[in-house]
Amino acid sequence: MDNVTRRAMAAALVAGASMAARGAIAAPAILPYADMRRDADAACVYHCDYGDPGRFSQTITNLGNHMASVDYNPLALQLVLVAHAGGIKFFLDSRAGTPWEADKLDPDLMQRMRALAGYGVQVYLCATTFANNNLAHDRAIAAPWVHMVPSGVATVASLQGKGFAYMKIG
Repeated sequence: MDNVTRRAMAAALVAGASMAARGAIAAPAILPYADMRRDADAACVYHCDYGDPGRFSQTITNLGNHMASVDYNPLALQLVLVAHAGGIKFFLDSRAGTPWEADKLDPDLMQRMRALAGYGVQVYLCATTFANNNLAHDRAIAAPWVHMVPSGVATVASLQGKGFAYMKIG
């Protein structure tokens, strides 16, 4: 596929994601392992099992730098952030009633993640972590780029088996 076609498809992808983001979005359904695919020339899974906001900010910075390396072309690079354990706190609609209830987060973190999602970055949240903390799946932020997976660690391994490189920050 030539560069003009790839860029046109990338623009259509971003436009479609933007339109989908405007509509109502239900709680994320479980994404089966069989539906997780490598769809770009290069792919990387970022592993977030921590709740430290500074470290999470660095992860977002690295995701952005990674996308910048391919001129923000989602057809050239597929990035997935898998969050489990303390990492899910960044993707909750509210931290009330959770172990992270007292934590204060800079709203800029989510603004930066939303911007990256506009370039195709996806987030996979661990259903096991939600269950272990008695959280319903609808506690996850409602966004078309946020998906629930059966297990965060199993998803990281599954994606690596499908050709995704592995990255953990900090």
